[in-house]
Amino acid sequence: MLSILYGIASSLSWGAGDFAGGLASRKVGAYRAVLYADFFGLLILAIVSIFYRESFPNSNVVINSLIGGALGTCGLLILYHSLSIGQMSIAAPVSALFAALLPVIFGAVTQGLPSAIQFIGFALALAAVWLISQGDGGFHIGKLSDLKFPILAGVGFGCYFIFIHNAVSDPDSLLWPMILSRLAGTLLVFLIVLARREPLPVPHGAWTVALINATLDLGGNFFFILASKAGRLDIASILSSLYPGMTVTLAWLILKERISRKQVIGIALAFAAIYLFTI
Repeated sequence: MLSILYGIASSLSWGAGDFAGGLASRKVGAYRAVLYADFFGLLILAIVSIFYRESFPNSNVVINSLIGGALGTCGLLILYHSLSIGQMSIAAPVSALFAALLPVIFGAVTQGLPSAIQFIGFALALAAVWLISQGDGGFHIGKLSDLKFPILAGVGFGCYFIFIHNAVSDPDSLLWPMILSRLAGTLLVFLIVLARREPLPVPHGAWTVALINATLDLGGNFFFILASKAGRLDIASILSSLYPGMTVTLAWLILKERISRKQVIGIALAFAAIYLFTI
């Protein structure tokens, strides 16, 4: 039950963070918004480390954390690239689906097959991720090559789930995996922003939303790690992957954006999946 509650908390925090990140992207652009979120998140972790002392981890934790952080950031950058070249109708659902599906396969191999009820829950949750991630535009593929970048983005996100799970399998590791993964992501985005010759300073009007985005994104990572430590990787990952539902809901409540019928069905399926996981 703890794993389920943490997974839900992760999806809520990540979803709200994506909403704030979308607002930040409108002010400073996508790449700088990611850089600010990673950098401020790293500063928050540095402050927390002063009060929460944790011994430096072994090489296995370090390697898994760095690789997971780099791959997760690569997935995000590939997703933004896919969106920028006009693949919005397929980028979100395909990347979200593979982000959830990859840890399910990995969990089945390493932790054994889930129960029959959980299998049904996985199917409903994957359908929910797919439907929630689609807007009014529907799903249209011109050719199979259009799936290349969305799949790569989803693989990046899914690998992040797997590598961070491996990193926190050490019972004494909690803070350092977050710091190291965030450090790897920050350095990667920093180099890309430099290469694009974008200005580094945070504009005066973007400070608040950038800090909120960083805090919520960090919260999503924190609750995912707790969910991963408390239970199965596949359940933690698929519940955390329901974050688009929170983003869509906030856009509806605050920005008055319309929720499509598919998204309403997806949210309903998500609740049904969560119920099956608790049985």
